[in-house]
Amino acid sequence: MAYSDLEALARIIKCEAGGEGENGMKAVASVVMNRVNVTYGEYAKYKTVKQVIFQPRQFVCAMETVGGKYNAQNIYNMSLEQIHWDIAEWAMAGHRLTNLGTALWFFNPYSPDCRPNFPSAVGSFVVRIGDHCFYNPTAAYADT
Repeated sequence: MAYSDLEALARIIKCEAGGEGENGMKAVASVVMNRVNVTYGEYAKYKTVKQVIFQPRQFVCAMETVGGKYNAQNIYNMSLEQIHWDIAEWAMAGHRLTNLGTALWFFNPYSPDCRPNFPSAVGSFVVRIGDHCFYNPTAAYADT
């Protein structure tokens, strides 16, 4: 794939959080960059934005098929706007949302409640932004 890290980040921002407002998009960008920069646990081996985004089974928007069916909402189908580029540049410059902590995961529970742990005991709930719940690593994450 010919995308630069910047373009891949802008595309995942649009795809995963394009309807979540500026803070929602910044939160997703922060999670990606937190994974790029974490020095321990399973994500420590992924050193670039593209490696993080295209790690298997991590971001639905990076998958062309889901459940054996074509996934029309993927990063390849995104039409980027300036805000997506701006937020990607903001995150790559080292900025993060302060209320997000060191979140490494997010998901949309499709309900008003966020579960306390995600994806298991390795992440604990920190904040909800828009439709997404965000999770910081616990001590158990270090053993992944």
